Amino acid sequence: MSFFSEPLLAVETSCDETSAAVLVGRSVLSNVVASQIDLHRKWGGVVPEAAARAHVEAILPVIEEALGLASLGLADIRGIAVTNRPGLVGALSVGVTAAKALSFSLGVPLIGVHHLEGHLCSVLVLSDGPGARDDAVARSSVPLPEGLFPHTALVVSGGHTELVQVRGLGDYEIVGITRDDAAGEAFDKGARLLGLGYPGGFAIQEAAKGGDPKRYALPRGLSGDTMDFSFSGLKTAVLRLVEKEGAAISVKDAAASLQEAIVSVLVDRSMRAAEALGSRALSLVGGVAANLELRGRLGAACERSGIAFLAPPLSLCTDNAAMIGLAGSFRLALGERDGFDLDVFPNADLPGVTPSS
Repeated sequence: MSFFSEPLLAVETSCDETSAAVLVGRSVLSNVVASQIDLHRKWGGVVPEAAARAHVEAILPVIEEALGLASLGLADIRGIAVTNRPGLVGALSVGVTAAKALSFSLGVPLIGVHHLEGHLCSVLVLSDGPGARDDAVARSSVPLPEGLFPHTALVVSGGHTELVQVRGLGDYEIVGITRDDAAGEAFDKGARLLGLGYPGGFAIQEAAKGGDPKRYALPRGLSGDTMDFSFSGLKTAVLRLVEKEGAAISVKDAAASLQEAIVSVLVDRSMRAAEALGSRALSLVGGVAANLELRGRLGAACERSGIAFLAPPLSLCTDNAAMIGLAGSFRLALGERDGFDLDVFPNADLPGVTPSS
């Protein structure tokens, strides 16, 4: 599998991060992210209209900063990749409009990228690139990218919890899904109920330190031989726990118990899928992949089973343009191009998905 060999500018504005990155092949020269966490914290979640306005204000400065860090100018860019699906329509429109304008003015090819495919490609980054340095990067011993396929990927974030069998770039099979809420949503709702603030994933992780994960019995959702997930019951159970315990609740133990309930299920289902499918590797991607308990537990489980484990640097777990550039890079190298009629979509299936057998 080849990648676009010339400087590529990538843009990501699907939700509440404005990001731009410059790549050459799998090397990330720069990756700038302007977060809107402080803006949305007062509402306890992302407000679409506010997110779109913030993207408008940040998009040009972020692109300029990414180019500057890469020591390149717009004239050096030979391709543009941009998230155009799925996500918040207003937010996506800001990035796609900017990408179209740059593609037209520079006379370079444009490619729209599916956000989840970006996450799946985040493990392909060259870890020694200046834009991807991170002490917490996890690497397998298999060569990349050819030696990685086929492998099983756990995609876990605020809006997605899926197990994907990755046969190759652009060739995917969904083998497990959440039947209701995503794991990241359970973290966020649990954090709000415990008074820990936003974003919930990091707040729960920090509050859980030193807590007793067995203090409070919380449900694990679906039982039996399944690769699917369910977290709606867990959210309800935390609500009932808070109501029952009141001021007597141990927030530290409750956070640890909630994190244990989520992590244990994610590890169990992921290993079940990887072993059943005979995968040589398992990757962990998405915003919740930044959870250190999950990274450690899943990595240890893979080591016990003799399966290679990969996770992107922490900086490439949450929404960012570098992962979009990686996905766009291999598609541009295949000769794929989008026209200036490229549209945005709030919901869209992962491209290249074949039905489960």
